[in-house]
Amino acid sequence: MKKIAVISGNRAEYSLLAPVMRRIGDSPSLDLQLVVTASHLLPEFGLTVETIERDGFEIDRKIPQISSALDGFDVAHQVGEGTVAFAEAFAELKPDVVVILGDRYEMFAAASAAFFLDIPIMHVHGGEVTSGAFDDAIRHVISQLSQVHAVAAPEYRERLIRAGANPETVHVVGGLGVDSVFSLTLSSREELERELNLELTEPLFLVTYHPVTRAAHDTKQDVTALVSALDLYPDATVVFTMPNTDPEHQEIAEILELEVASRNKWFLFASLGSTKYLSLMTHAALVIGNSSSGLTEAPSVGTPTVNIGPRQGGRLAAKSVLSCGPLSSEIAVTIKRALEQDFVQSIEGSGSPYGLPGAAERIVRILELVPLASLGEKKYYDPPAEV
Repeated sequence: MKKIAVISGNRAEYSLLAPVMRRIGDSPSLDLQLVVTASHLLPEFGLTVETIERDGFEIDRKIPQISSALDGFDVAHQVGEGTVAFAEAFAELKPDVVVILGDRYEMFAAASAAFFLDIPIMHVHGGEVTSGAFDDAIRHVISQLSQVHAVAAPEYRERLIRAGANPETVHVVGGLGVDSVFSLTLSSREELERELNLELTEPLFLVTYHPVTRAAHDTKQDVTALVSALDLYPDATVVFTMPNTDPEHQEIAEILELEVASRNKWFLFASLGSTKYLSLMTHAALVIGNSSSGLTEAPSVGTPTVNIGPRQGGRLAAKSVLSCGPLSSEIAVTIKRALEQDFVQSIEGSGSPYGLPGAAERIVRILELVPLASLGEKKYYDPPAEV
């Protein structure tokens, strides 16, 4: 039995990893170990560790040393303490491989610990670009520490190979966001209204705005601009989810809490959970903000996305994604365009650049088949010289 340690630190990433973890648990040759950290353990972010436990997963270790960050110093301090805590956890659990998804600073701590303990890393969703977040650099660093890669698209495979990854270790599996959409039994509009205790009048906007941690920005000004643009649709039901734990998340949360309290059709949730969030997405007229879910999951359900600002700059985007700057006028024009019937009709059946369902199954198959003992030291790959 290969022991597979999966790391999860937030609600969005957990929704992507849950199908993978279920398949690891069902595999006759794999043994799931689950380590949770960061916002999962924080009440202000919904204490989503309880969701994980309700879903039937046994948590092997909790790493509370990484939480929400006030600034860059706080991030650096938590990464240091988190690396120590992950090293202690891995030393006790003795996994054969650590599975890390994406680009968060808690994942950087986990990858650092695994690397120095000589534990192979499978990196999921590497090779991508998000130029407006420090996650971008973290993602590339984790890829350099990893021996096996499961990427979402051929373009990302080519980028990793150009960065020195051996082509034999880079597998195109598709996007886990596509799996999330098709692996859950989604709720009807009536069920959502009952479960959330609200009325979902048209149009329904699903909004998530995370801090911009790279590129020029003014968080207060940018969130206020988003609010002003949304105010142009007084009949809309606007469902916000809280930002992630990055620096300046408090500014966003405080503005949203104040604005939502003064409007009857605006609602703010610390965490909706995968099923409710994706169900709302299928019934929404638009997904708005700067969350990766607007680029990865939303196209799979055919919901248009208004992608604001630089945070997701560089990601592959479907025809259903309209990007704009953070000014209120830019956001308003883009929302108007995304709601127009000719645009909605033009994206019907356009699908997602992140492939078809089955990414979780492909990842588990790689874990079952890859001979970990032969991976050896991570080395820079030089392609054979042309003759």
